[in-house]
Amino acid sequence: MRNLIYGILLFVIGQSLIWFQTNGQFIWPWFKRNPLIVSLVAGTGISYMFIVATRNVAEHYDGLLWPGRFIAFGTGMVSFALLTWYFLGEGLSTKTLVSLMLALTLVTIQIVWK
Repeated sequence: MRNLIYGILLFVIGQSLIWFQTNGQFIWPWFKRNPLIVSLVAGTGISYMFIVATRNVAEHYDGLLWPGRFIAFGTGMVSFALLTWYFLGEGLSTKTLVSLMLALTLVTIQIVWK
């Protein structure tokens, strides 16, 4: 269970960091002017975080990769929605809320149904 929790935490942090890497250009002028620097500085750390997260979740599920893929997708959907709402003011429409519920359902199924 420790590997699963650690993997999920790394996925959430990684998804949040990738949000800032790709959408920081809409918040900070420096990010917009320096996309290559942003990608070079942040890209390696974020990639490493996803590699470790994938390994930890796969170890929890006896080498299976699909549960980690769904968990990564679900955490990405949730973090994207929350960060976009908070930093860019994009509201959560009914369609987005239903999509988030489906993403949370995917993650819950992967965690509970081993």
